[in-house]
Amino acid sequence: MKDFQLFLQVAKSGSLTKASEQSHLSLAATSARIKAMEEEAGMPLLIREARGVRLTPPGEAFLFHARAMLQQAQQLQSELQEYGAGLRGHVRVFANTTAVTEFMPDILAAYLMAHPHISVDLQERPNAAIASDIREGRADLGIIAGEVDTHGLRSLHFSTDRLVLVAPNDARWQGVAAVAFAEVLHERFVGMHRSSTLQTFLSQIAQQLGQTLKLRIQVSNFDAMCRMVAAGVGVAVVPESAALRSTADGQLCRIALSDAWAVRPRYMLVREGVAPASHVQELMAAVQRHHGVPPA
Repeated sequence: MKDFQLFLQVAKSGSLTKASEQSHLSLAATSARIKAMEEEAGMPLLIREARGVRLTPPGEAFLFHARAMLQQAQQLQSELQEYGAGLRGHVRVFANTTAVTEFMPDILAAYLMAHPHISVDLQERPNAAIASDIREGRADLGIIAGEVDTHGLRSLHFSTDRLVLVAPNDARWQGVAAVAFAEVLHERFVGMHRSSTLQTFLSQIAQQLGQTLKLRIQVSNFDAMCRMVAAGVGVAVVPESAALRSTADGQLCRIALSDAWAVRPRYMLVREGVAPASHVQELMAAVQRHHGVPPA
């Protein structure tokens, strides 16, 4: 790892001399270690010039992976320190927007209170990427909505997510029971933040229909979206659970989306043939209980 750190210093400074000073090494030692990395790689990683060095294309690739490995090493060291301080387990959960914002906070609050020696890393990821992450061991538990490639994975269905349209409660929308997404793409939309997996999904659907979502504002959660809609800013597509909370006061119309993709079964994903650790299984059981499903 020290060689990777040295290579990062060289790439950042563009100078073997500066990297030597920053790493408290002699110039000869720095040159020798870089040369050894190049010999191991079987190709030059740097282009030596009169005023410094710059990366070759293989050097750029080497830098990318060196950075990633250093970050992983730092994460490992941090987790080991936590175990030394009494931590007994760590769960990495990758989930889609609705799971991260709608139901996992309540589930995790209760789970962490009941398991004081367990820590959880919850990250929002696209559905398709979640399956790949679980398959390749980057996370312990995945939570997705909709159909994805689950080859090499075990999937457990625990509920069904429905996306609905929310609109201001005015004469134009009253009495509308259902609508196709294509029929409302001329409307102005209130959306989730740019990194939201749901927002990315809806933008892709609009593109497939030859349209672009007309976004007036993007906010950080579904409740804020509904408040914007109630104020007349635009319409929005949100999970039915969020719509039910926000339409109770009569300020919004909740309208079903007739598109097949609007009904999305939710699954938990783990690797096939690998028994999850007991604290992961306990979290999976908590998700099932929250949705009224007997633990598998």
